[in-house]
Formats: sequence, structure tokens, C-alpha cells
Amino acid sequence: MISRLLLSGLLSFVFCFNAFAADANAEAWEALREGRAVLMLRHALAPGTGDPANFRVDDCSTQRNLNDTGREQARAWKPLLAEHGIDQARMFSSQWCRCLETAREMNVGPVEEMKSLNSFFRNRGDGQMQTEQTIAIVNELEPGPPVVLVSHQVNVTALTDVYPSSNEGVVIALPLSENPTILARVSP
Repeated sequence: MISRLLLSGLLSFVFCFNAFAADANAEAWEALREGRAVLMLRHALAPGTGDPANFRVDDCSTQRNLNDTGREQARAWKPLLAEHGIDQARMFSSQWCRCLETAREMNVGPVEEMKSLNSFFRNRGDGQMQTEQTIAIVNELEPGPPVVLVSHQVNVTALTDVYPSSNEGVVIALPLSENPTILARVSP
């Protein structure tokens, strides 16, 4: 009897917590859908850290790339976005192959390269300049479909102070600034 009551109480807590979490993110999804926020995410799973010594931005064979799990993770964004009323988005990506592939696998719009989203893991001194460029570019975008930025951990962290997992996104209120308002952390 006690275990049934405990289980019932635990299940009630879990359902209430899930409902609260969904409601907590509802405003973030609405802001993204209405163009009052952007989604910035770290590329899907690409095993390893940094890039090989022979890295070339124009040659995917010299880079860390998505594995099968990473491609599945990236594809999981499309139904999540659709669940929140987003079927099309303006997709901007780092020029790194793992980011471009993440953005393409999401399959919610044509992908445009944005150099300021490139990783500065090796060149930390470029971080402030690239973050400022990303802020300026995004704030100058014309109104339109939701905006998704696919980048790297260092870029997301530099802008938001959030250390995202692979394939994790941050919904950020517009206009972007050096001290942005984080509306939600999301992932499929």
C-alpha cells in the first residue's frame, strides 16, 4: 500500500514537473516563432575535441565530423520545431563541416554560411570580435521566418555564458547584446 502511494506521488510529481517545464519554455518557443528570439545551437555529436592539426575549412576530411548518432540528433530538430509551430527557418551556420551538416540535416530551410559563427577554439583572441559580429549581423536581419544559428560550444558560451552539450540550443531574446536574455535551453 505504501509503495503504491509513493509511486502515485512520484508519478504526480513527474507529470507536474514536465507540465511546468513545457509551460516554462512555451514563451521561448512563441518568441522564436514570432521573430522576437533566435535559436543558437551547438552542432550535433562529432566525437573528439577541437580539430586535427591539418584542419582546413574547405576540406571535411581534415575535420571532426558528425557520426551516425550526430546525424540522428540533427534530424530530431525538425519534428521538435514543427511541434512548436516552426516548419521553416532561416538557417545560418559556421563554415565547419559538422555545423553545416547539422544545419542541413535539420531540414527546415536553406543553409547560409556565417563566418562569425566559425569556431575560435584555437584562436580565443578572435572570440570577442566574432561574437560582436554575430550580434550585429543578427540584429540587422529583416523580419521573416525564425532564425537558427548553428555554431560551436565556444561561440555559444561566449555569447550566452551557457556551456551547451552537443546538439543543445539556447533560445535568446532579440535584440542580441553582450548580455543577452536567455529564454530557454532546448534540445530534441
